[in-house]
Amino acid sequence: EERATVDTVLISHWHHDHTGGIADVLSTAPDAAIYKYDPEPGHKGIVDGQKFHVDGINLTAVHTPGHTKDHMVFVLAEEDAMFTADNVLGQGTAVFEDMSEYLRSLHQMRQLFSGRAYPGHGPLVEDGPGKITEYIEHRQQRVDQVLQTMRGSNDGIDAGGTRWSAMDLVKIIYSDVPDALHPAACNGVLQILEKLASDGIVIKHDRDLWQ
Repeated sequence: EERATVDTVLISHWHHDHTGGIADVLSTAPDAAIYKYDPEPGHKGIVDGQKFHVDGINLTAVHTPGHTKDHMVFVLAEEDAMFTADNVLGQGTAVFEDMSEYLRSLHQMRQLFSGRAYPGHGPLVEDGPGKITEYIEHRQQRVDQVLQTMRGSNDGIDAGGTRWSAMDLVKIIYSDVPDALHPAACNGVLQILEKLASDGIVIKHDRDLWQ
């Protein structure tokens, strides 16, 4: 009805739910240019800070690794808004590959706009920076829970010498969550432990034990 044409497609990251429709787009618009950070053969690359202009709309691409290494968000100048892709969702929290990178990206994203966030999943968020602040605070809360558990300050017992597996920590921190969801939570706890190890706060031992 709109007689719209597609000449540019911006891909936020490599996950199939964000790339799986490329073939269908190209079947309808075979001359469309596909842009992505670290692109596939035949596609065009995106660099941090690259600008795109379409019918009076101005987008700036920003490399924000965390959810994935190649993750990009796009700042919409006309609305002072951001397409946050999968680093920030419309509901719930996001998964990530590297927590240190993810937190750096969240802090960076929060400074780049003051309006809405258009996420890759879920409803739009009216206060985008506010939602990002919630994400940062939530992650810090989880870090604090891991450290508190490892130090034993919940019950007054000094557990500083105990060696923990990620699942040991999950069973305490996520005790109110069904066991079936513990493996998914374990990945997030592992990311926290890796960050704490890189910060010199915890030590990683053999057999994936942490102290």
